[in-house]
Amino acid sequence: MSERIVLAGASGFIGTHLAEAFRERGAEVAVIGRSGPDAAWGDAATITRLVDGADVVINLAGKSVNCRYNDANRAEIFRSRLDTTRELAAAIAASDAPPPLWINSSTATIYRHAEDRPMTESTGELGTGFSVNVATSWERAFFEADLPQTRRVALRMAIVLGDGSALVPLIRLARFGLGGAQRDGRWFATTARRNAGTFHEFGARGGRQRFSWVHIDDVLGAIEFVREHPELDGVVNVSSPHPVDNRAFMATVRRVLGMPIGLPAFRWMLELGSAVIRTETELVLKSRWVVPERLLAAGYEFTQPELEPALRDIVARRGLPPASIHS
Repeated sequence: MSERIVLAGASGFIGTHLAEAFRERGAEVAVIGRSGPDAAWGDAATITRLVDGADVVINLAGKSVNCRYNDANRAEIFRSRLDTTRELAAAIAASDAPPPLWINSSTATIYRHAEDRPMTESTGELGTGFSVNVATSWERAFFEADLPQTRRVALRMAIVLGDGSALVPLIRLARFGLGGAQRDGRWFATTARRNAGTFHEFGARGGRQRFSWVHIDDVLGAIEFVREHPELDGVVNVSSPHPVDNRAFMATVRRVLGMPIGLPAFRWMLELGSAVIRTETELVLKSRWVVPERLLAAGYEFTQPELEPALRDIVARRGLPPASIHS
């Protein structure tokens, strides 16, 4: 009998990759989303039927944070995470055969802006502001229900790299000679943005903000590892053991693409550009320094632990000419 996996929020880059990988190995994958296909949010009876007897439930649902943090988007970022997580908790509580494992997405952004030391599950310090409030509220909603038969693991994922991820626009910029470091600087803050916790305070200089990342294959690998190791519960960092800084990351992108130059982007450019494309500078300027202490201690071996081979793998999958890939 094939395993049965319930995947919530599978329409994005990570969910699509996971669903394909699970199905390729013969698993039955049931998908919950805004419009199904197997169950839609709000249909409690059908969601309960899907999770009843499932081998694992994986929840990735939530509005993308790659948007402008206005009132409506902030509210939807919260709602799309908290409501769906609580809906799954209610379904699992109501099921006759609760799944033995529920894995919920979280984010490494939960940690503070870190330039002094890496953040681990045991020693990491939580940050402040809107993004951190989202992450802490999400994890609280995940762990608050009484589900004694279901082990729960929240994956605090770093920036996931793959074909279709946030890496794609950076590759485009680099190929046009714009692949330099994203450099922080001073910028004016409105009262509204400070009150909402969405203003990025000037931090690392010269593109030295840390960049924690993970290859999409290791997201799948970490999920499989967690399934095989019942001693892992609670929060787990999912990030390469070798984070870099922004300068090194962009330099590696250029090297992989064979681009000899890359003009830097200064804070004022990033602020104006992010307003035009409707995103936020925090996504590239916050220093995220995260290491996967628990995965390493439990013996997980990363498929792609080093940045350059990981980028070469992704660029090769995009079908760029070999001469560019190996320059």
